[in-house]
Amino acid sequence: MKKDIRTRFAPSPTGQIHVGGLRTALYAYLWAKKNDGQFLLRIEDTDKEREVEGAIEGIVESLKWAGISSDEGVMYDENRKIIQKGEFGPYIQSERLKLYQNYIVKLMAKGHAYHCFCSPERLSELRSEQQKNGKPPMYDGKCCSLSKDEVDKMIDEGKSFVVRLKVPKDEKVEFLDEVYGKISFETNTIDDQVLIKSDGFPTYHFAVVVDDHLM
Repeated sequence: MKKDIRTRFAPSPTGQIHVGGLRTALYAYLWAKKNDGQFLLRIEDTDKEREVEGAIEGIVESLKWAGISSDEGVMYDENRKIIQKGEFGPYIQSERLKLYQNYIVKLMAKGHAYHCFCSPERLSELRSEQQKNGKPPMYDGKCCSLSKDEVDKMIDEGKSFVVRLKVPKDEKVEFLDEVYGKISFETNTIDDQVLIKSDGFPTYHFAVVVDDHLM
């Protein structure tokens, strides 16, 4: 049974689109069209500090100039107003925060993610010490073993926290990449990366997985 081909271009509105981004959009668009599939435009605006006003309009305009038309997602209507079209929206990440929170709750319930209350100062000292000893800078898992009571107490006290991925230890992950072939890596080399930042917004590498899965 042939699956529908769906591709996406998902830029961040932190400035105008550059030639590398335009090339990526073109590849995704042509692959979808070659396979009678759909091409969608999603806006990944989780980096609010670097967001540029008018960047979304600029991205849509640049794709239009290049002859790349979206079947779904963020686009212009007949009055050149930004709209969202499709059954898998919203297509702007800042409007999808409840979805990300739902998945974080599921990950934590299954023991795949945890709260981290470490301060930026502690993390900076940890990185410096690791680099001084010739080790790759990685989180040391200090908060991974906190009990539910300890976590609840610190949250009630108003302590700032992030949510980290709990990467399993001593495992090998393998998968087939359509460009590079078989990929293999040891989980001990992967950091417990932040999934939800202290401001409640997801990081890119969490949101993109959730969105690609749902869309």
